[in-house]
Amino acid sequence: MMRRMTDYFITPAKIKELKKELLERENTMRPEILGRVKVAKERGDLSENAEYHDARDEQRKNEERIKEIKTIVSEATIVKTHSTDIVGIGSTVTFTKDDGTEKTFTLVGPEEADMTAGKISFKSPIGGALMGKKVKEDALVQTPAGEMKYTIKKIV
Repeated sequence: MMRRMTDYFITPAKIKELKKELLERENTMRPEILGRVKVAKERGDLSENAEYHDARDEQRKNEERIKEIKTIVSEATIVKTHSTDIVGIGSTVTFTKDDGTEKTFTLVGPEEADMTAGKISFKSPIGGALMGKKVKEDALVQTPAGEMKYTIKKIV
């Protein structure tokens, strides 16, 4: 599926991270992998050469990731500022769940989402429900266990 330019919403920090990864993949990983392909190729009979096939597979994956990063970087919308009045991409939102537990997440684009780091995609069920809401408003989220209500406490 072709992505449209507006499908990539990324923070300046994530763009910096992607550019660093791109340089690593192009300038370090690519030559290392090509060297392994060359050495494995010199060993002859490529049809049964697992080392060659593994290196070629890694080369393919690296080139695909390089292409993906270049696309993201060239087409991304950089999210620099956000409102503290309304939840949007880049907002850090604190909310309480039905059971009274409090959670805090930062809304980011799908490429940057990382639950363990407290970053959720604005396209996720929770992120989508929070988008456009204000402090003290409720966001209703459909879960396998039923509808959950989140009450927004703070937007930073």
